[in-house]
Amino acid sequence: MSAVPERYRGLRSFAFGDGPELADELLDLVMKGLKTATCSTEDEPNTSMPGERWIVLDGRGEPRCVIESTEVSYRRYLEVDAAFAYEEGEGDRSLTYWRAAHRRYFGRQGKFSEDMILMCERFRLVEVFEDRRVAP
Repeated sequence: MSAVPERYRGLRSFAFGDGPELADELLDLVMKGLKTATCSTEDEPNTSMPGERWIVLDGRGEPRCVIESTEVSYRRYLEVDAAFAYEEGEGDRSLTYWRAAHRRYFGRQGKFSEDMILMCERFRLVEVFEDRRVAP
């Protein structure tokens, strides 16, 4: 189990994606420094403010790192640009990949629309927690 340092124990937490496999995949991109942005529907409960810090959970619900929001903006799905798609760090990091992946993701939630408003957040990795799991 990863230990959360005392200074972070009051932070809210979340996992990326909509299932354990995607949570682990996206967390790995964050911890490698490839994923520095994310988006969600504007009605998500996990909306951020710049400067807010979050504990990111893995697919098992274990705390793995802390990120800090650096920028939050709201834009329509079709207004997301190539720079933001690249910073999301997924697939080949292209806008074409981003659009297809997010169409599927929001479609699974029954929320997809080309006019949908997204909370687009940029963040920085603050700290990775030591992994205290015992190897088998």
